[in-house]
Amino acid sequence: MADIKDPENTIIIELKDGPVVVELLPDVAPKHAERMKELARAGKYDNVAFHRVIDGFMAQTGDVAHANMESGWNPGRAGTGGSDLPDLPAEFSKLPHDRGTLGAARSANPNSANSQFFINFSDNHFLNGQYTVYGRVISGMEHVDRITRGEPPAQPDRMISVKVAADA
Repeated sequence: MADIKDPENTIIIELKDGPVVVELLPDVAPKHAERMKELARAGKYDNVAFHRVIDGFMAQTGDVAHANMESGWNPGRAGTGGSDLPDLPAEFSKLPHDRGTLGAARSANPNSANSQFFINFSDNHFLNGQYTVYGRVISGMEHVDRITRGEPPAQPDRMISVKVAADA
């Protein structure tokens, strides 16, 4: 596993193939980083499906309302919900959407991000300045690469558990 420099701003996502270590970027997108930690600490991301996974593009997850595969799983609505917390304002930056970065998923409204996020499979610079980048995978990208593809996948993979490294 990666050398974790700041456990309070590091997320460990357990996937079927192993752990994915994400360095959050609170200096770039403090509200988004804080939201991810809040939802992780509340256990909201545990068992949430990757509901939209496009080869060569990204893997999207984080619908805590409809995509928990153990509680409230609704494949027809997965990807349409968020948390019971208010939406977040956009925190756009100059950071590019490179392979392994986390982006905040949202609707057409730039200030509608809530709990959903995506991990870029490749450099997706056409997203730059349009979606908030608030983390980057520092270890385990090979596990992300093995997430089952589909929109939605017939048998989706899930985040088995999501923890703040300081708590793990």
